[in-house]
Amino acid sequence: MTRKLIEMLAFKRPQGSDTQKDFCIEYLHPVFGKPDRDGNYIKSIGNKPNIAFTAHHDTCHMDDGIQVVVVQNDIARLSANSTSNCLGADCTTGIWLILEMIRNKIPGLYLIHSGEEIGCVGSKALVKRNPKWLSNLDAVISFDRKGTKDIITHQMDHRTCSDAFADSLSRALGMGHEPDPTGFFTDSNEYSYKVKECTNLSVGYYSQHSKAETQDLFYANRLLNALLTADWGSLVFARDPSVVEYAYENTPANGRNWYDKEPAIYQDYIAGDWDELTELVAEYPSQVANILKTYGLTV
Repeated sequence: MTRKLIEMLAFKRPQGSDTQKDFCIEYLHPVFGKPDRDGNYIKSIGNKPNIAFTAHHDTCHMDDGIQVVVVQNDIARLSANSTSNCLGADCTTGIWLILEMIRNKIPGLYLIHSGEEIGCVGSKALVKRNPKWLSNLDAVISFDRKGTKDIITHQMDHRTCSDAFADSLSRALGMGHEPDPTGFFTDSNEYSYKVKECTNLSVGYYSQHSKAETQDLFYANRLLNALLTADWGSLVFARDPSVVEYAYENTPANGRNWYDKEPAIYQDYIAGDWDELTELVAEYPSQVANILKTYGLTV
């Protein structure tokens, strides 16, 4: 069943690239039709669905083109001699899950956003337009999280999903997922001030944004089967989006910072090669500016 996913992983898709356009024409246009003015693909199944499932069609590749993907023991990765900087399972796996859910006519609002990797550009613009269907939503579930266990309850240190919803989603899927407050950010975060429950679900990739990125295909298949058989009517919607709740008290008095929650990841950035980081910022100034804006940082 994952043969299509492996084919999709071959496309390197930095935002605005020719390969991204080719990918969208090949896989998204036949299902969604043409995108909106900001590059987002939107499809509704069922009568006024109250759950949105999301992914994004750009990847963190540094250049476009086609890459070789190899599979061993149900793990997809780049070939040993690949010059690519990442696999792109973030967020190709999410798109694959959505396409399969649509093919199986699972009710829901399906959103595949543009420009997530450069600051959630597509989802931010879509929420700002405030489409009519937005008021119908009780939950936004992104398929854009590493690992195999997480249902994200907080993004950028603020709560976007209640523990009650996370627990009910875990029960509906029946795979042992657990609430996790250490989310960074993805498209569902952009909906969190208008929609009750906004989360990010583990889809089985690891070491995203790096040459070592892998995708667990066995888990992806298990997750797909769970999504196709879940009792979506059993979910609990408990969060009040008008109430801002933080995971930690981010004050100078206690010295907590947003990167403290996953030291194995974020402390590497702090102690990293600042010369390389400076070069990266110089090479991609507009993308960095968009990311900073997403964090709420002003001049």
